[in-house]
Amino acid sequence: MKKVFIIGGGFAGLSAACCLSALGLGLEISLIDKKENSDFLPVLPDCIGRGVNPDFLSYKIESAAEKFKFQFIRGEVTALNFEHKEVIASQLRFNYDYLIIASGSETNFYGSENIKNNAYKLDSSADVKVIVEALRQKDFNTYIISGGGYTGIEAATNLRLFLKKRGKNKRIIIVERAGRILGPLPEWMKKYTLDNLKKLNIEVLVSSAVEKIEGEQVFLSEGKVFDKAMVIWAAGVKAAQFIQDLKVEKNAQGRIKVDEFLRLNDACFVVGDAAYFAHEKFFLRMAVQFAIAEGECAVLNIIRSIKGQALIKFRPVDLGYIIPMANNRSCGRVLGINLKGLLPTIFHFIMCIYRSCGVKNKLGVIKNLIRGGRK
Repeated sequence: MKKVFIIGGGFAGLSAACCLSALGLGLEISLIDKKENSDFLPVLPDCIGRGVNPDFLSYKIESAAEKFKFQFIRGEVTALNFEHKEVIASQLRFNYDYLIIASGSETNFYGSENIKNNAYKLDSSADVKVIVEALRQKDFNTYIISGGGYTGIEAATNLRLFLKKRGKNKRIIIVERAGRILGPLPEWMKKYTLDNLKKLNIEVLVSSAVEKIEGEQVFLSEGKVFDKAMVIWAAGVKAAQFIQDLKVEKNAQGRIKVDEFLRLNDACFVVGDAAYFAHEKFFLRMAVQFAIAEGECAVLNIIRSIKGQALIKFRPVDLGYIIPMANNRSCGRVLGINLKGLLPTIFHFIMCIYRSCGVKNKLGVIKNLIRGGRK
């Protein structure tokens, strides 16, 4: 019996495990993750402003394991041994015939223990619960969002909605280390987003960074100091530490460069945020749609490899991307069409609800969004 071992219970890992198990080929399938739940990350910022219950964004991996008949192991991978086909997690060692690395990404604090220990992050439903509790219990003068990408902008606009519902008009600042927000995205999208942030009275500081946090005092790189301030850190992500330790080709975030079949080697496939995949001279961005599709493609190639058949190339289908903003003036590009306003917001939530796990979670998010929209 062939052993397939999957690292990570996010979109890519669960997609692979469920797809492989559903085929009923008599394989021994194991999935390991350091968390017991799989969190639906794209909706986490909406827990702040729109009042989505974080519990509806969390799905027990054990529930999927019981339903699809694969083994779930709670543990953190610390190393890999490709020569002996071993996965090491603390003092445990697991052998495999085929390995799928789907360990996702985690917040990158760029080596700063000070910021790691004092800033709020958005890595899980547990994290957003901490943020919402802090917002309810404490009254800050300034709210600083570190990072001007998708998550930072979405968090800032939801924070404005949270404060508006409570009749507060506090200062919100997005701090971005680069010279512009939203990295490589089109200029029209950057302009539209900046105009909307201005309407929401959200400031944007570029070529700036949070240097340190002392209690409720925040210091920026250009010498600015804010008292009674809260920092939400959304300044980038990186691959898991065991990937950082591998002596293989990676990008700056630590994502592993894979071939056209999503392979690192003959017995190891890498998918989701952990994979750095080239397509038409460009590398794919991190996105749920690609993570799920890569997980399924890796499964097909493992089956073909077992049967001695030629592997299939991964051919991504890009449905588009959206920058959701909590006042429903979102923007994005869907099926090749540029969209602004309410429509991309609706598309965002339709896809999120469709891709979330469990009927209870789907219905819960819908009810929360309807209720939040009436307030």
